[in-house]
Amino acid sequence: MVWKQRRVTCGWLAAASVLTLVACGGNSATPTSHGSSAPGGSATASGVETNPGGDIPDSQAFVTFSDPAGQFTVTVPEGWAQTSTGTTTLFSDKYNSIALNTVAAVVAPTVESARSVELPKIQTTATGFSAGKVASASRHAGTAVVLTYQAHSAPNAVTGKVAVEAVERYEFWRAGHEVVLTLSAPVGSDNVDPWRKVTDSFAWRG
Repeated sequence: MVWKQRRVTCGWLAAASVLTLVACGGNSATPTSHGSSAPGGSATASGVETNPGGDIPDSQAFVTFSDPAGQFTVTVPEGWAQTSTGTTTLFSDKYNSIALNTVAAVVAPTVESARSVELPKIQTTATGFSAGKVASASRHAGTAVVLTYQAHSAPNAVTGKVAVEAVERYEFWRAGHEVVLTLSAPVGSDNVDPWRKVTDSFAWRG
């Protein structure tokens, strides 16, 4: 499988609210926490998309992505555009996206650190922010800290409009390494099964 890949800058990634805190940052449990870049442009200048739709079809095929650094593998939808910068890799299709960011982390993130440190940072950098829940979740790779919230997408390149997105941010940690797996889709999308497939597929290597 050959991915459609192009290099992008950290500033471009910061324009997408879901990537604001994964494109350029570290871990809330360390002094270098998830980025500080603000979303680019005026996200609401041309309004909000009405029912943009984001359901991943039942027929969607999935393939395995292997981290170039050899730390993990994860299953992602086949055919989605892939962009990367530094330690961040983004897979996207219209308003749907899956972002992966690897950072060094001395200690594991906790529900409390996510609630007290990371959510406030997201609130100050993501447009249209609305807090959800912070909890732990059991996946095949172990227990992850999960943050949910809503935020505006980057403006559509053609219409200038944004979509209100539901975001799920999973933080996996092992032996000084953290992988932040962020999934986003327009609010109302029925992606429970695909998102579970992706997050359950995450596996540490070595």
